[in-house]
Amino acid sequence: MSDWEIEEEDAPSTSTEAYSFQVEAGQAGQRLDVYVASLLPDATRSTAQRLLDLPADSTEGVWVNGKREKASLKVRNGDTIEVVRPSAKPIEVTPENIPLDIVFEDSEMLVINKARGMVVHPAPGAECGTLVNAVLYHAKDLSGVGGALRPGIVHRLDKDTSGLIMVAKTDLAHRALQAQIQSRVAERRYLALIWGVPKFQHAKVDAPLGRHPSDRKKMAVVTDSRYTSRPSQTELFIKETFAGVFSFAEAKLHTGRTHQIRVHTAYIQHPVVGDPLYGGIRKVASNAFTNPERVQIEQAVEALEGQALHAYSLAFNHPTSGERLHFNAPLPPVFQNLMDTLYRILGKESDI
Repeated sequence: MSDWEIEEEDAPSTSTEAYSFQVEAGQAGQRLDVYVASLLPDATRSTAQRLLDLPADSTEGVWVNGKREKASLKVRNGDTIEVVRPSAKPIEVTPENIPLDIVFEDSEMLVINKARGMVVHPAPGAECGTLVNAVLYHAKDLSGVGGALRPGIVHRLDKDTSGLIMVAKTDLAHRALQAQIQSRVAERRYLALIWGVPKFQHAKVDAPLGRHPSDRKKMAVVTDSRYTSRPSQTELFIKETFAGVFSFAEAKLHTGRTHQIRVHTAYIQHPVVGDPLYGGIRKVASNAFTNPERVQIEQAVEALEGQALHAYSLAFNHPTSGERLHFNAPLPPVFQNLMDTLYRILGKESDI
């Protein structure tokens, strides 16, 4: 359904949460920190490591069969793992006067061209300056279906992915728009610059996604039945190639999982350029361009400060009138500059 990204660290609190797990046969042999991170809600491996490093006399931490153990311990079938950790600190969402690029607005909803670098909703470590804070100032009252921290948010975009996002003002609109995403009536398309040249012009990547078994900040293609995954499909169209080094691609979402396009392109060995999490940080091959050209391209890539991924097209039926609406958003300046640099160096005419 919704494409939520959780990259959170625990915040200090006076209350705690307690968990008890029993290791199953299929989980035996995992490191203790990996096992704990995989089962705690919204936890990362570093979260588990901090809990394991707490003093023996602390009331919080991790116990294996009643004893403190090291993070490197390999858990065994039947082990009882007890965890006590601080509860997440409540976050108060306040309206903030932050400029928004509003593409469409009426009494039911908004379509916003989200800037690269803006977090969609508050979370520990990003309690302010988010799209939700900005929209609450602008619209005053939003649909509550998304919960206290995500009012009006129908779907989401990663922090460093720019582009079009829907926000519901009413509960009716929220439910109608989410239903369109689930049934694929709503259509979301992205533009991406990826490394290398795929062997296809058009293909669908159909690979289930879930939390990475050992790195809770990452998603991964997960086929091992011991771990949770969900069906995920991304349709890719190659629009242009550049000296065998880059491809300009359009991606159409058929599902909306966290980091879906970024993981699927990395899975087929063509990660999104500039992606710090899934292998998009590479050097341009020295035999493809002259040294001055290579420097120009690498400077343009560095200026992205994140992945070359933009949600450029959004189509859906209006939640009350039923009218089919279609919106496009131009590439942000840093992405456009990278594309212009490639077209200019290779003497190609750009149509973007």
